[in-house]
Amino acid sequence: MKRLQLKNAIKRELKGPSLTIKWALASSFFIFFVFTIFAVITYKSSVNLIVAKERENAEQILANVTNRLSNAKEELTVTEVFEWLQPPKENEDIQYSNKLKVEGSLVEMDNFISELGQPALFLSIYNLDGELIFETQKIRQELIEKEKVENKITTLNEKTGFLAIQPIYSKTSREKIGYVQSFYELSSFYDIQNKLLLTLIILEIVSLIVSSILGFLLSSYYLRPIKVLRDTMVTIRKDPQSDVHVPEIHSKDELADLAEIFNEMLDRMRRYIEQQEQFVEDVSHELRTPVAIIEGHLNLLNRWGKDDPEVLDESLQASLQEIIRMKSLVQEMLDLSRMEQVDIQYLNHRTNAKQVVYQVFNNFKILYPNFTITLDDDLSQELTLGIYRNHFEQLLIIILDNAVKYSTERKEVHISISRTLNEFEIAIQDFGEGIREEELNRVFDRFYRVDKARARNKGGNGLGLSIAKKLVENYKGRIDAESVVHQGTIFRIYLPIVK
Repeated sequence: MKRLQLKNAIKRELKGPSLTIKWALASSFFIFFVFTIFAVITYKSSVNLIVAKERENAEQILANVTNRLSNAKEELTVTEVFEWLQPPKENEDIQYSNKLKVEGSLVEMDNFISELGQPALFLSIYNLDGELIFETQKIRQELIEKEKVENKITTLNEKTGFLAIQPIYSKTSREKIGYVQSFYELSSFYDIQNKLLLTLIILEIVSLIVSSILGFLLSSYYLRPIKVLRDTMVTIRKDPQSDVHVPEIHSKDELADLAEIFNEMLDRMRRYIEQQEQFVEDVSHELRTPVAIIEGHLNLLNRWGKDDPEVLDESLQASLQEIIRMKSLVQEMLDLSRMEQVDIQYLNHRTNAKQVVYQVFNNFKILYPNFTITLDDDLSQELTLGIYRNHFEQLLIIILDNAVKYSTERKEVHISISRTLNEFEIAIQDFGEGIREEELNRVFDRFYRVDKARARNKGGNGLGLSIAKKLVENYKGRIDAESVVHQGTIFRIYLPIVK
């Protein structure tokens, strides 16, 4: 039921045709356009080819007739026309005759004579006065004119074809002896033309239908991931707290990358939301105690303590101490919140490892002259780390500050730096009170303190190691701790080396 409602909501939210429909229409139009161009070219080429062939045939027949009749010496008569249109003797123009052997006898056959009898040809021969003396078909066609007319398309007796008129000159006397008029009907050509046009139109309609169906099916298949992505977005918009993700797409193309990137962005967005919620929750939880303390002292002063100098001084000192702790707490929580965005703002920053380590090492020697702080350097050359310099300094300061705070009688801190494969390793060891094994895995949790009373007296809020761990992880490194109670703790930090 919910899925049906979601689908209905999606349909209602669309402001126009879906991308699937648009893609199908676009592909259909493109195929239709290409096929139309192909059909037009095919149609024109075929028509021109057929017309050229028919024209050539008509011209060849007319040339043969004229050539044969030009052998006459005088003005053409019926007798001479029949005589010169007959097959030539064996000793005359053998190129116009073919000999066909049938059952052992020779039969003379002239292809030219058979061509004159084709239904599409209307051939008429006239004498010099324009009188008809021969025709291939009984239509009694008059001579249209006595001038030469090349093959041109015209209409005679409601029929369209090639009309040609050729004066005949005798080869012997060079005098005009008659006229030949040829009309080659194109009815069969127009039939072929119409059938070809109809066939192309039918094929174009079929191709349009088939391309539309195939375009819709293909677009539906290839755009399915986008629809899934859109449905996921709609679900998240309706329920921001939903943990829905785009299902894994196995197409191994840009859409698969898009789904993967969207899921990564979704996880990051949810992580930021969780961080904000955690930040508000932590602030409200951690500030409740100092606010209550300050409120208690102010109420005490308001009732009667402001008249007692000793009580007034104690309350002011306690309130100021809690305000300082609140300020430190808020700053540390802001630092922790900013650590979540390291991969956005500081991803391409680089730092010289030995330079920063030596700088922090010298600063702590000056700050804590009563401590013995040593540095073992196993690096033969400088290393470049993929971390923002200030963050690297902050990381070292947090660990060294803890080492100093939780040292006991033996005020000694040992630092060592080395390289393991493609990682830079720094180990910071103190010889203080140590951490029990069951609590060692929780020292990086927010606001966790091994000894809450002593930690509060030392000014700790339980956020330093959380910030350190988050810093290291955001720069693709790792941090771990080893400890023995009453003997001390060693923190090891591994950061990737940049070539």
